[in-house]
Formats: sequence, C-alpha cells, structure tokens
Amino acid sequence: MFKREIRKDFREKPKDEFESKLLDLARVSHTRAGGKKMRFRAVIITGNKLGKVGLGIAKGADVQLAVEKATRLSKKYLINVPIVEETIPHETYAKFGAAKILLRPQRKGRGVVAGGTVRVVCALAGIKNISSKILGSTGNKINNAKATMLALKKLKYANSRA
Repeated sequence: MFKREIRKDFREKPKDEFESKLLDLARVSHTRAGGKKMRFRAVIITGNKLGKVGLGIAKGADVQLAVEKATRLSKKYLINVPIVEETIPHETYAKFGAAKILLRPQRKGRGVVAGGTVRVVCALAGIKNISSKILGSTGNKINNAKATMLALKKLKYANSRA
C-alpha cells in the first residue's frame, strides 16, 4: 500500500507557472526529389502574467511534436518586461521585417487596446493597460509577434534611464 502511494505521487508533475497560447499552426511543405515533404509549424507564446513572456517557433513531423518543441523554445527564450502600475513605463516602437509595432502606456482601467498578436503577447506578459497599433500593413502573425517582443525588450524602468 505504501509503495502505491509513492508511485502515485511520483507520476504527478509539478504545476507549470507559465501559461501557453498557440498563436499559429500551419502545414508547410518542402519539395524534394521524391515529392513533397509535409511538416507542421507551430508558433507558441508563453508567459507567467508577472512580467515574463517568450516566443517559440518550431516545425515537426506532426502537430504534437511541433507544439511541444515550440513550447520548449518559448520557455527557453523568455524576456523580462518592466511593468509599472499594470502598464509599460514608456512608449516604444519596434520593426521586424515589414511589421511595425507601436506600444503606448495607458491609464488604469483602460484595458488592453491591441489587435490579435499584440494582444496575446501583452496579456501573457501581464500588462493590463496598454494601447498599441500595428503600423505595417502586414498580417504576418510571426513578424508581428517578433516585433512586439522587440518592442517589449526595449523597455526600461523610469529610474534606470537617467
């Protein structure tokens, strides 16, 4: 009886502090001499809603492998986001490829005023009040996510800017 209890406890995994969101899942193909090789590309955003957020992009032979690999990568490349009174300390702008992102701090109670990709990244980072604008005309989710991550990476606390 004692051994069964130990085994039961051993199988239980510790609860993960990070929350993950599948941003994009696409079937991609590569043409080779023998024909087309199908793979799946997964884009995962991971965050703890306390100022840490990461982006992972991976390909795999099936959906599950791609998602697991992307989740592992997103946890590997986490960035710290400075949050002051539930918003960002200052306005920031970033460009990645054709994607241009502008992030602005907002007063308390305004909420996350952002579209699609930027909303997911900011929500998982733990930013509760922010305004953003995707200035580029691209609908590319990956470039928008990478541009948002670059903009968040540029942020500094107000006292360290002096």
